[in-house]
Amino acid sequence: MPKRILIGTVVSDKTDKTVVVKVERKVKHPLYGKIIRRSKKYHAHDEDNAYKTGETVRIEETAPISKLKTWKVIERVQAGKTAAVEADV
Repeated sequence: MPKRILIGTVVSDKTDKTVVVKVERKVKHPLYGKIIRRSKKYHAHDEDNAYKTGETVRIEETAPISKLKTWKVIERVQAGKTAAVEADV
């Protein structure tokens, strides 16, 4: 079975070797037909503490690492606004 890969935004990097990634998806309401945004947060393993809040990252499903972590960060898709500002300073 292939591993699932999702793209989301890092919303927290406060814990050691862990980031919280918010993944949004759009679904159609079953009755009214309006497109609704649904989101879910995933705890992902970040070995080097390399990813910061606001960055867009790609995460991959793995075997359980801890009670909450079953995902790991593969790569940075796009740097966040806060990370870009800190890099300029």
